[in-house]
Amino acid sequence: MPTPPPESAARGNSRVPGMVLKAFFPTCCASADSGLLVGRWVPEQTSAVVLAVVHFPFIPIQVKELLARVQQASQVGVAVLGTWCHRRQDAEESLGHFLEGLGAIFSHEPWLQLCRERGSKFWSCKATRRQAPTCPGAPGEDQVMLVFYDQRKVLLSQLHPPVALPDHQAGDAVAGAGGLAAVFDTVARSEELFRSDRFDEGPVRLSHWQSEGVEASILAELAKRASGPICLLLGGLLSLVSAASACRVLQLWPLSFIWSKLSTCEQLRHRLEQLTFVFSTQKAENPTQLMRKANVLVSVLLDVALGLALLSWLHGKDRIGHLAEALVPVADHVAEELQHLLQWLMGAPAGLKMNRALDQVLGRFFLYHLHLWISYIHLMSPFIERILWHVGLSACLGLTVALSILSDIIALLTFHIYCFYVYGARLYCLKICGLSSLWRLFRGKKWNVLRQRVDSCSYDLDQLFIGTLLFTILLFLLPTTALYYLVFTLLRLLVVAVQGLIHVLVDLINSLPLYSLGLRLCRPYRLAAGVKFRVLEHEADRPLRLLMQINPLPFSHVIRTYRLPSCGCHPTHSWGSLCRKLFFASRDPWLAACAPAVLALQGR
Repeated sequence: MPTPPPESAARGNSRVPGMVLKAFFPTCCASADSGLLVGRWVPEQTSAVVLAVVHFPFIPIQVKELLARVQQASQVGVAVLGTWCHRRQDAEESLGHFLEGLGAIFSHEPWLQLCRERGSKFWSCKATRRQAPTCPGAPGEDQVMLVFYDQRKVLLSQLHPPVALPDHQAGDAVAGAGGLAAVFDTVARSEELFRSDRFDEGPVRLSHWQSEGVEASILAELAKRASGPICLLLGGLLSLVSAASACRVLQLWPLSFIWSKLSTCEQLRHRLEQLTFVFSTQKAENPTQLMRKANVLVSVLLDVALGLALLSWLHGKDRIGHLAEALVPVADHVAEELQHLLQWLMGAPAGLKMNRALDQVLGRFFLYHLHLWISYIHLMSPFIERILWHVGLSACLGLTVALSILSDIIALLTFHIYCFYVYGARLYCLKICGLSSLWRLFRGKKWNVLRQRVDSCSYDLDQLFIGTLLFTILLFLLPTTALYYLVFTLLRLLVVAVQGLIHVLVDLINSLPLYSLGLRLCRPYRLAAGVKFRVLEHEADRPLRLLMQINPLPFSHVIRTYRLPSCGCHPTHSWGSLCRKLFFASRDPWLAACAPAVLALQGR
């Protein structure tokens, strides 16, 4: 790849002379020896981002080869921006003349000259131009505003919202991005330059944030080397599990219907997708995807840790046996309370006058189902402890799996309440549909099934007489049916509320970005929402010196930005829509009310 020319080398002529130039200087280079300033020039922001300092002795051709190699690897237009002079001893005339002469070898417009005085906090900053000013009397130097930044924090941080770059060709500026985004992007993409330090045996010695030795850890290096084979092995095992779950036998109607209704299957499917994403051998394309992988991994680890803690608690002091012994008496108590409730409804509930015949029929029908359910519970009582033992053992897969199993157990234990609700909803829905259809008959209307609209229709006297009788019968039977429907709907809502709390806890564990929150708490500079500047020095005839500090992203923005997708199926209905569906007993995915045949009768 040919070496591109320094950025804005050709556009430097059209700059307005005498304007203020911003030079971003790393704090780690403030005590570096004299040498060359290596960085990137951003013409749109009239700023220079200094990345490193090249020390003496060096050969110019070797410096150019290093910059060409960095440009090819990072796609950043890195160039020699000027010179850096640190006068630790008495000023030497030869050094000053030598530094000025380097501008002819590394041509850049403008040419920066930064100098730190010996034994003083003052700095001298100049930006000279080799070409003559276009306007008569214009100054040949630009004013320089020096901005210090922590190179390590800027390199490791991610600016929010992330800036989408048009391309990564060398020499291209950040389109639509501010100078702040250009600085962050330049430092982040110049990581190739930071891989060598001044103690290397190479011909070019540099000073940057890793000048004293590249930061590394033996454990981190071993983890990086072992991550490839481990991810490959686990990825193969997960692919086998996915292929087994996609078997055609499991896609048959009864099994597929059961899998879709169980919360445990949904959670296991979601966890399988998360593990497949984490242990994928494909490298993360951007920092956002890398952050998502880390969040998913930490969420899975925390889930498993909480599950193991629950497992140890359940198997300690024979708590599973105590739960099994207490489960049957609780079921009997609930059944006894339901029996008292049904007997209360078969009398005169709250002083209401009910239809005696229909009330007795409905009450005995529900009491019969309740006795069947009590017999089923007593039949399963010898196996309850073993079932609970296996359920507790499943907590090693994670706390969310155990909570999903608990939600399914509650659904199975309250299946009689669900049946009562469905029976009451069907009867109530049939009466509502019949009354609405007969009400249209009185007005001379009918429901057109083909056109899906209400049309006019003429009825004879016999049809009107029979419609009047049916309307009267349904109207007087409606209060009895509505009372049963109301009671069983409230019971069903109570069960759904308990299951909803469990699902909220499961969704919270699945979707909470724990790794991002940990970064925000321990290393807030990693998630940057902007910067703030603090004035270090502001005196007459001296360059303005500022310190750039990173503003961390608020916790609410961290959760909103890195929140993980959840497997929960939350209702999308509003409160008005939910109340309307409850009033008409129509089908609702949250309550699972009526059958499709009942829905077909609506509007008739």
